[in-house]
Amino acid sequence: MKRKVFWLVCIISLISASPAWAVQAHGAPEGLYIHQFAHIFFAAAMGIFMYWLKASALTTQPGWRMIRYCALFLVIWNIDAFAAHLLDEHLAIVSFKRNGLLHMNLSSETQGPFLPALYYFLKMDHLWCVPGMVFLYLGLRRILADQQAEE
Repeated sequence: MKRKVFWLVCIISLISASPAWAVQAHGAPEGLYIHQFAHIFFAAAMGIFMYWLKASALTTQPGWRMIRYCALFLVIWNIDAFAAHLLDEHLAIVSFKRNGLLHMNLSSETQGPFLPALYYFLKMDHLWCVPGMVFLYLGLRRILADQQAEE
């Protein structure tokens, strides 16, 4: 019964969902500066965490190795999101023009066709964040299983 309710909620959520963008735009410049600083801080923290895991030899255990992969993906995700915010908000050199409901024109007036393609790739930051969360889940699950096997 719980499984049917779960799938019903998932289907209703998908049908009634409104558009959501992977990289959110921020209003006033103060919020964006703090947000950008948070990306730098989080990336640095994950980098230090990766170093600490390697230095303490925890990565010899499979669960901690997966958590280290999670940290690597989160570093890449933060760099990606930082660059997307930089192009979108700070430099404002990429523009969107809607052509109907499902069509959008992405262009850059000062740069060639390379910058819009790069920006489009950067906006797909979920390609880095989702695998990071999967590695976190798998790592924590493995650590829990190893602990339960010891007991």
